[in-house]
Amino acid sequence: MNEAHVTITGWVAAEPRYAVTANGHPFLSLRVGCTPRRFDRQTGQWQDDDSLYVTVNCWRGLADNVNASDLQRGTPVLVTGRLRIRQYERDDQWRFSAEVEATTLGPDLTRGTVDYRPAQRSGPLTDEDRQLARDAADQWALTTPAEEEEEPKAA
Repeated sequence: MNEAHVTITGWVAAEPRYAVTANGHPFLSLRVGCTPRRFDRQTGQWQDDDSLYVTVNCWRGLADNVNASDLQRGTPVLVTGRLRIRQYERDDQWRFSAEVEATTLGPDLTRGTVDYRPAQRSGPLTDEDRQLARDAADQWALTTPAEEEEEPKAA
């Protein structure tokens, strides 16, 4: 009910990871990066702030559709979904993971075009499915910002 829904405009920062759970539910995890821009009135130029990277988890039909869509590193995307900040302990340190459970994900059509093809839907998630999502998010969290892929520069 009172969940934090977010929309992220960014780019695919690393190749998506696709899997099918033991219960047959498709799952896809990817990193989306976004770099806020601010206009500097003193210089009259746009300045990039620090990039932010978020793990995006897709389930069932959305996972299948994203996997079939050939979204590669650098593809500009729009993501909407439920924001989750998860705290966990690893190597005797507390860590935090920002994750979005995507309800929609697609290419940013302000930066390109798309050839749309309708697809099918599937059933509910299990606890094992959700554990797979947590494990995938933990793998993304183990990478440092320096290891994240840089935003591709527009030509």
